[in-house]
Amino acid sequence: MTSHSGAGAAPPFDVVDLARSLIDIDSTTGGEGPVARWLAGWLRDRGYDIEEQPVEGDRINLYVALGPPDVVLSTHLDCVPPYFPSREEDGRLYGRGACDAKGIAAAQVGALERLRAAGETRVGVLFVVGEERGSHGAHAANRTPRGSRYLLNGEPTDSRLGIATRGVCRVRLSARGRTAHSSHPEEGVSAIEKLVDALVALRTLPLPSSPALGDTSYTVTLLDGGIAPNVVPPTASAEVNFRTVGPAGEVRSALEPLKRRVDLEDVAEVPPVELVTVPGFDTAVFRFTTDIPFLSAWGRPLLFGPGSVRLAHTADEYVEVDELRAAVDHYARIATSLLERVEAEAHA
Repeated sequence: MTSHSGAGAAPPFDVVDLARSLIDIDSTTGGEGPVARWLAGWLRDRGYDIEEQPVEGDRINLYVALGPPDVVLSTHLDCVPPYFPSREEDGRLYGRGACDAKGIAAAQVGALERLRAAGETRVGVLFVVGEERGSHGAHAANRTPRGSRYLLNGEPTDSRLGIATRGVCRVRLSARGRTAHSSHPEEGVSAIEKLVDALVALRTLPLPSSPALGDTSYTVTLLDGGIAPNVVPPTASAEVNFRTVGPAGEVRSALEPLKRRVDLEDVAEVPPVELVTVPGFDTAVFRFTTDIPFLSAWGRPLLFGPGSVRLAHTADEYVEVDELRAAVDHYARIATSLLERVEAEAHA
């Protein structure tokens, strides 16, 4: 896939304006079709050939390349709820997706434009859907890789390159009891009390640790139980999200003592990832997960993006405007460094 013959002739654009246009289209996970098609049209107007990859219903990934790619920049177009539109205030760009990850998408487009203007053709961009829930877009894209050597994934990292990311092991704890009238609780068995006992015991269990990634952490994220206020509850469950620092099997082994009280069911698993870096940038380990494990066919992974994950998913999500503008240069610099590495590897 190549750019049109007029590539490089498109007028300059403002990365903040593009970010605001993307933010102002609600793309809560599952409803990304409108923002993906708007962006596809915007890119076509600037002379790019766009491939729309079907994912599910009207949900599509977007892929654009200037030529056979050695480096592909990528991020996601979906956002968590609730949606709220963009605004600029005190040097900050607010809005759902400002840092996670529509601002990043705009910065990556800016980097692609800069590389195209310089005559570089060995880069591409991949925008996927569904990262916030299920990574459906990444799974679809991984079935059609384009031979790239490196994947530069965008998530809010405070403009640092990632050294590694933690994984996820999500487990459902289910307790079973026996119903009885609540005036005679001794005749029943409370599933909720069994579940509470298991969650209290969980606090004391030794969980895996790693010199590089630290200690496993967890959050009890969902609770469900009972059928009526005057009935001893026969069922109760909780989902626990572990942020893993090694194989998920190590977490499952640590949870074995809980089986005396509850049943355990695997819900989701994402492995930890070691990442590539380039010189000239601060680095850090990140606790969150990304689409990277599901885009393995697109090359060796890097992780970088403007904004803080501590602001992502919050009611005041924002990115500093100066940091967003600087990210255009950062993405172009990282891509150029990777292309130089590819050349060096070819001549080694």
